[in-house]
Amino acid sequence: MSGKRIEIGILYYPGMTQLDVTGPFEVFARLPNVRMHLLWKRIEPVVSDVGLPLLPTTTFADCPDLDVFCIGGGPGQVATMDDDEVIAFVRDKGGSARYITSVCAGCLILGAAGLIDGYRSACHWLMSDQLAAFGAIAVDERVVVDRNRISGGGVTAGIDFGFQVAAELCGEDVAKDLQLMLEYQPQPPFDITVQNAPRELICRMRREAEPWLQKRAAAVQKAASKLKAKATAA
Repeated sequence: MSGKRIEIGILYYPGMTQLDVTGPFEVFARLPNVRMHLLWKRIEPVVSDVGLPLLPTTTFADCPDLDVFCIGGGPGQVATMDDDEVIAFVRDKGGSARYITSVCAGCLILGAAGLIDGYRSACHWLMSDQLAAFGAIAVDERVVVDRNRISGGGVTAGIDFGFQVAAELCGEDVAKDLQLMLEYQPQPPFDITVQNAPRELICRMRREAEPWLQKRAAAVQKAASKLKAKATAA
């Protein structure tokens, strides 16, 4: 894509988990000849799930055609999946992008727009079973590439995801240069992952998450029903 401006759009919404998309943003914004669009209905602060104000730069109405559309997750996903204006925008501008991408539970919002049916997808481990409602195939991997769909797992996986998208857009050499410049060499203080965590810890976390998981599951089922009704009407 040398010589052509790369248009990348990241959807903002109230209650989002900001690291899902600010991690990838740090990578994307440093790509050559890129223009970033932080998308929302209006240019006004959007507050993340933990209270961080974020300012969109581009309204839905002013969004150009995109090379990359990206969306993250967060508790605000529940209301967002039931917002017809947002879902219509995701279906239109997101669906027409060269790469349709997500981090964490953002894949479920893509699902509500009908954009992951038949695709493999990563997701946060607590919610990956909900992908089936949209005909998607959950994959327990940090980053998943399936044709022009690229997805990252939970929250911090967005950084790994960002480098993968960078490689797809600009080649591995550019992505490697960025990885070195950003000194991305994770060394977490604890060796604890969903793959190696004690079963009792996983069970406890699932129990503690159950109230909001039920809310998300209900939102997913409602969105899937709306999607099915739309397809039937068509």
